[in-house]
Amino acid sequence: MTNTPVYINGLGSVSPQKALLVEPLFFEANQLRCADPGYKEFIPAEMIRRMGRIIKMGVTASKLCLRDAGSSSGSNMEREIIPQAIITGTGLGCMEDTEKFLTSMIRNKEEFLTPTSFIQSTHNTVAGQIALLIKCHGYNFTYVHRGVSFESALLDAMTQFEMGELSDALVGGTDELTVNSFAITSRLGYWKRKPVDTKNLLDDRQRGTIAGEGATFFFLENYQNEHTYARLMGVTTFLKPASEKEVSKRVHDFLATAGLTTNDIDLVFMGLNGNPRTDQVYKFLAGKDFADTPLAYFKHLCGEYHTASAFAAWLAAQVISTQLVPGAVCLKSSPKSTIYEHVLIYNHFMGNNHAFILLSRP
Repeated sequence: MTNTPVYINGLGSVSPQKALLVEPLFFEANQLRCADPGYKEFIPAEMIRRMGRIIKMGVTASKLCLRDAGSSSGSNMEREIIPQAIITGTGLGCMEDTEKFLTSMIRNKEEFLTPTSFIQSTHNTVAGQIALLIKCHGYNFTYVHRGVSFESALLDAMTQFEMGELSDALVGGTDELTVNSFAITSRLGYWKRKPVDTKNLLDDRQRGTIAGEGATFFFLENYQNEHTYARLMGVTTFLKPASEKEVSKRVHDFLATAGLTTNDIDLVFMGLNGNPRTDQVYKFLAGKDFADTPLAYFKHLCGEYHTASAFAAWLAAQVISTQLVPGAVCLKSSPKSTIYEHVLIYNHFMGNNHAFILLSRP
């Protein structure tokens, strides 16, 4: 937890959903790909053809976020925002360009290689391209911490807010899905072999889950305004807990640092993904620690990927702002009217990297 307030004043997302809060999309699939927006609105036409999908997704989501932060309710004016810092997280980085470069190496026997794919294959390419396009010359960092990459980016921003190094930051999580990466991870048993109805993802008993991708960004500031969505209260991560009881203890300890208990939580977003083996810990907490708390889930809408928790945070911030939970994500509702004061996100990636994110009403 941080004593310095950190507020979410802008949101931007590119995901498999086009208008989630209006009309969620469901699929018969074992992988979900992003619905590509009109990139020409956000990226110069001459640059689009040289950019990989994850770069286009990341740049577009970041510009949507800055546009959102620059607008104020009740006004047609927008302020141009250049953040003091750009901090991103990614689990696998620019897979498409990495594959292109490696394929070219093999095909050309390591000779006559063009540098474009190599340059764009590095993990910090998305953050770098955003900085170039918006002319941001400040702090620029990318975390590649597998399933807690996005949380690591949030922790960095919060730490710098606490130290007085930053008063605002553009923070996001990006990951893409490619044909080859899907095939390779399928061999590891990550994904369901047969397509499933994503609307009934949790009812499917096949091993694995559905693959996904996305780019989600947040504009953080140390003050709130009329456009503030939520306050970022705290983030914590941990690796391979020994048991479900350890996770239970960690959630109590985490909430205690904010002066809260599980009874103070008004909604929990859980990273349930339909994998019978890895969903057990969510079900344990749902039955033990949050038995009387409204629950929501989100991976049936975006799929599973390393930074899927960014999509959950995007959803949670809007729930706090609108005080409405979309029916598509509602897992267990409250029998009475609920004010969503504190929303907790609990997510893990394949049972290894676990994280809690706490958002509160500003």
